[in-house]
Amino acid sequence: MFSARKIFAAALFAISLLPVGAHAQQEAPDVLIKRISQEVVDTAKADKEIQAGNQQRVLDLVEAKIIPYVDFQRMTALAAGRYWREATPAQQQKLITEFRKLLIYTYSGAIAQVRDQKLVFRPMRGSVSEDEVEVRSEVQQTRGEPIQLNYRMEKTPSGWKIFDVNVLGAWLVETYKGNFASEISKGGIDGLIKTLTERNEKLKSTAGKKVAGR
Repeated sequence: MFSARKIFAAALFAISLLPVGAHAQQEAPDVLIKRISQEVVDTAKADKEIQAGNQQRVLDLVEAKIIPYVDFQRMTALAAGRYWREATPAQQQKLITEFRKLLIYTYSGAIAQVRDQKLVFRPMRGSVSEDEVEVRSEVQQTRGEPIQLNYRMEKTPSGWKIFDVNVLGAWLVETYKGNFASEISKGGIDGLIKTLTERNEKLKSTAGKKVAGR
């Protein structure tokens, strides 16, 4: 169902270079990301547990440095499209919770692949005076073509947050929107929640096995 998981594996930097620190609000989104990126990448490269495949260690890193700075409510609402308004408050919250879990596991898989990539930034689209901007970059690899990575950020009372990611021309929200609509057409909102829950249970089980067998 969720082919976007493969896209996320390539989207390492777009999901790991997020604002950390109380002074994040005073910085332009692109400046902030450039400053923070090296810290996150260096952590992944230097942590022997992460390099050895310890999934719990990676999950902890994601929870601490990434997840607090993603607008999951907006991302989930955009992915659900018109069906979001049809969902009850309880269903909306469950969707956010399960979608959040799915992205955590996918983010973790991307971070675990950090090796010798280099991030190069392109001119940002938009101005810091606006409520939304698009930060553009690409990942340069020792082998293969550069990977385009753009992401949309919104200005919030607590600082800039990401609400969509573009990898190789594909926006994350649009990718999931098709998957969500397909599941909802088959089993309604509850059907989508059930599919996400089952998917997350499988990912949780896989992560547990990797930790135990490292």
